[in-house]
Amino acid sequence: MMLDRLIVEFDKGLRTLFAPAGTVRPLPGKQVDEAILSEPEKRLAAALMRVNHSGEICAQALYQGQALTARNPAAKAALEQAAQEETEHLSWCETRIRELGSHTSYLNPLLYTGSLAIGAFAGVLGDKWNLGFLAETEHQVEAHLARHLERLPVQDAKSRAIVEQMKQDEARHATTALEHGGAELPLPVKLGMKLSSKLMTKTAYWV
Repeated sequence: MMLDRLIVEFDKGLRTLFAPAGTVRPLPGKQVDEAILSEPEKRLAAALMRVNHSGEICAQALYQGQALTARNPAAKAALEQAAQEETEHLSWCETRIRELGSHTSYLNPLLYTGSLAIGAFAGVLGDKWNLGFLAETEHQVEAHLARHLERLPVQDAKSRAIVEQMKQDEARHATTALEHGGAELPLPVKLGMKLSSKLMTKTAYWV
């Protein structure tokens, strides 16, 4: 029943926002020694990881919304698998943010709610657009993580290991979505996604 699914998704949302995320895979860079960072370097690394954490909050909401309205069982399974790995990303980012002595974004509940609505709308449009939206999201996130690898302090191997593994996972999610029949999105939609992503990253960096 749809009501049961809505209750389950509501519970997932509460867990995503307020419960510690879990991970099956080990934390990337766990065995790496902590680097000596200056205070400005530590603040920069923490702010970038906070942005990445908020991005994963948005990804969780997008995938949950898309899975809620997906019609094809294969598409739904692909979305749910991506969401599981994004949960691991949440855990990794949370851990690193704490190690750097900082906090996650205070805007996460707002970001989650907006992303859930966008994901559900994408699912309503049909599975090919649903999966196309997933593929484009992952392409943009992969590029965003590549820029963070350029900005992170070179000696911060712990943060860099996490971001590098996340980047590899996002690329695989995009490929999987296209293999399941994802359609190429129109250019105006892609540009709109980039603008909304830029707004999210700018605010989460500071708040």
